[in-house]
Amino acid sequence: MAPKLSGVLETALYVDDLDRARAFYEDVLGLVALTRDSRFFAFDVGGSNVLLLFRRGATLDTLHLPGGTIPPHDGSGPIHVAFAITAAELAAWETRFGEHNVAIEGRTDWPRGGKSIYFRDPDRHLLELVTPGVWAIY
Repeated sequence: MAPKLSGVLETALYVDDLDRARAFYEDVLGLVALTRDSRFFAFDVGGSNVLLLFRRGATLDTLHLPGGTIPPHDGSGPIHVAFAITAAELAAWETRFGEHNVAIEGRTDWPRGGKSIYFRDPDRHLLELVTPGVWAIY
């Protein structure tokens, strides 16, 4: 039997323009940066998750740190990430997207009662805001 995993701590997206991506995630989604360097930004998501935005191609070599190494990684193409919100906040998010000229590409009403709205970041990653009632665990 495998030891238990406690959750997903980090999610990484790879972006072409780190400053443009940072502006979107801070200005539109209201995320707060935890740390950054020339390769990435790390954002606090809900106080328990980290969204990493890496400059595409900036992590292709092993990174040597005083405490160890981070192996190479990178990604291409549009990725999907879903952010959890409360049902009561959905309308406020839709208003905020309108204020920031962020197009909502899709909407789904799920059989369990949850709702999703889909939109894109400047690198065309598909982002989703999802209310409870989508999965048996959420």
